This record gives sequence, C-alpha cells and structure tokens, in this order.
Amino acid sequence: MSDPVVGALVTSGLALVVVLWALLNRRALRRRLAAITARLDGGDADGEPATGGGAEGRLDRLEHAATQAVSRVTAAEVRVGRLEGALGSVSLGVVVCDEHGEIVYCNEQAAPFVGARHSDFLAERAVLELIRGVVKGEAQTRTLDLYGPPRRTLNVVAVPLDDGWRSIGGAVVIEDVSERRRVDAMRRDFVANISHELKTPVGALGLLAETLGGEDDPDVVRRLAARMQLESQRVARIIDDLLDLSRIESEEAPLREPVPVHLVVAQAVERVRAAADQRGIVIESTEAPSRVSVLGDRRQLVSALYNLLENAVKYSHANSNVDVRARTDGRWVELTVCDHGIGIPGRDLERIFERFYRVDQGRGRDTGGTGLGLAIVRHVAANHRGEVRVESHEGEGSTFTLRLPAGPGPVAVTQAEAG
Repeated sequence: MSDPVVGALVTSGLALVVVLWALLNRRALRRRLAAITARLDGGDADGEPATGGGAEGRLDRLEHAATQAVSRVTAAEVRVGRLEGALGSVSLGVVVCDEHGEIVYCNEQAAPFVGARHSDFLAERAVLELIRGVVKGEAQTRTLDLYGPPRRTLNVVAVPLDDGWRSIGGAVVIEDVSERRRVDAMRRDFVANISHELKTPVGALGLLAETLGGEDDPDVVRRLAARMQLESQRVARIIDDLLDLSRIESEEAPLREPVPVHLVVAQAVERVRAAADQRGIVIESTEAPSRVSVLGDRRQLVSALYNLLENAVKYSHANSNVDVRARTDGRWVELTVCDHGIGIPGRDLERIFERFYRVDQGRGRDTGGTGLGLAIVRHVAANHRGEVRVESHEGEGSTFTLRLPAGPGPVAVTQAEAG
C-alpha cells in the first residue's frame, strides 16, 4: 500500500476519533447540564429535571436560576446598604465583629474609638477588650470617664451575636452620656437651690407671722411687717425669674424689630437703680445715639441687661461704680457692663451661666438673688443670634458683654458717639 493511501487512512481514522470524542463529550456535557439543572430546580435523584426537557429547556432553567441568584445577592446588598445607612445616622457608635474577633463594621460615630487616637486610647482599649469578651459569649457593660479635653463620659455595651446555632460575632455600642450627666447635675442643683431659696423666705415669713401675732408694741409690729414685706418680695422675685426664664426658653424665635439701644439701657438702669442706691453704688451710663438699634424683642433685651446690671451691683463693693456702655461697628452692637467688685475665679467662668450655679454658696446667700440671672442672659443672647462674654479677675471686678446683631441704620458709629 502506497504512502498516500496510508496517510489518507490515518487522517480519516483521526477524524473519526475526534467525531466520536465530540459526540461522547457532548452526551457527558448534556448529562452534567441535566444534573446541575435538576439540582437548581429540585429535580429527581437520577438527574432528570422535574419539568421540561432538552438542552434548550435546561439552559433556560439554568439562566433563570442564575438570574434568581443574582437578584437574591442584589437584595442582600440593598439590605446591607440600608442597615449601614441606618447605623450611620444614629448618634450611637456601633462596632461589629465576626466570630474571630475581627472588626467587620464600624460607623462614623465609633471611628474615633477604634484606632488609637490621643485621649481616645482608653476607649479603644476598652472596646477591644469587650470584643474579646463577646467572642467568648460574654455580654458586658462599662462606663468610661475620658478626661479630654473635652471631658466626656461614655457608656459601652457589648452583646454577643448568634444565628441560633453558633456564634457569629458580636456588637459593641458606644453612647456619649456627657450631656445627660451634665443635665442631671444641673437638675439636682436646681432642686437643691430652689428648695433652699424658697424655704428660707417661707420659713422666715412663718416665724415673723407667729411673732407678729403675739406682739402689741406698734414699733415692733412695724419692723416685723417691713421684714415680712421684704421676704415676700424675695419669694415673688424667685417666681418672677423662673417665669421669665421659662418664657424666654420657650420663645426661641422672638419677634424681631428694631429696638433703640438707648431705650433698652435707660429701662434696665431704672429697674436696678433702687438696689444700687441701697448700697451707695453709682451707675455710670453713656447714652448711645438714638439711631443705634438692635433687632429683637424689647422685653427680653431689657431683662437681659437688667440682670447683668443687677449682678454687677450685687457683687460690687459698696460705694463703688458700675459702668454700662453701648457701641457698634454697624453689624454688631455690644452692651458692656463693668464692675469693680470681687470678681470671678477662672475655674468658674465656664459655669456661671448655668441656672442656679453659684461661684460661692455662702456668698450667694449673703447677697440674695435666685441664681437665674445669668442663665436668662445666655438664653436671650441665643434667642437673638448673639452671645454673651465675660472677662474677670478675682478681686478686680468683672466685665460682661452682650453682643447682638445691629438693626438697620448707619454703617458705624464713631468712638466718640459710642462712648
């Protein structure tokens, strides 16, 4: 047999082998496709699908199953995104770890406490310790005091997570309770101080009334009656201050209209003049030009300036001076009250605007008052989009400045005009 014939036979044989292999492989592929489709569609144990037939049908069902799987993955991603968005919007810090203690999620509020950052190192260490505990199935709660600045208090709660069969990790929730503690402290101070402030004059009134009932001497009766009048005025002043503060707090957006500054100063000075005369204190007021005004509520503004003046008179040395001045740069008006009294220690400057806070409890009782005046000033300033500042040195006096938005008028007032 010649070589060409042999070559042709070999080529034909190879071609036949390839065709046979392709047919067998196609049948194997079809069987594998049928088995996969049956598993996806819940077919029988022999690999035959429950419904339909042929490779085309199986491919359709396979495509449908893949589409369903993609939909399920997409839905899961949406749920995860929604959950992360919700956790990111809450005020609490949230840290989630897996069953090995690896952090898998941390919202923005918790970020400062994960990854040693200066004063937050103590919080980070506590979070990591709690994570090690939740991996072991331990639920724990801790309270941390961070000395800052700023000083903060954190409540940290760690909770293990499981799916009903096994541990899947844990969650650590961090809550900043600094403001709550501050408010609680203020509430306790409020109750203690208002109880004292009301109990003292009410007790005095009861004692004076009892004494008056058995007294026949007209001079003694007059003195007792005058003292009763003073104590009743003290109670009335406490109630008035409480009502003023409550009203001012509720009026977060008071009526805004141009209020002449010189009228605010004149009314506040007139209200405090009797108390100043009693102690021989002279109030020196430089009258502001009539065209200078502030935008706001006249009653609130007079109340704020009066409280600054009353505070100055109360803590000034007898027979001294209290200065009140007004000046403007066209955008802002500053009402300044300056005394030459006992001053305020530096450690108390941040707290003097808290209601009922007293720099010195004994000093506060000697001078009288409710401890609400500076709280009223602060709320009035906030309601008028302004601020109140204080500069003081113990033993040298204090200067309070109420800064408020200027009303319509001249761009600026000269220094000579402003005083």
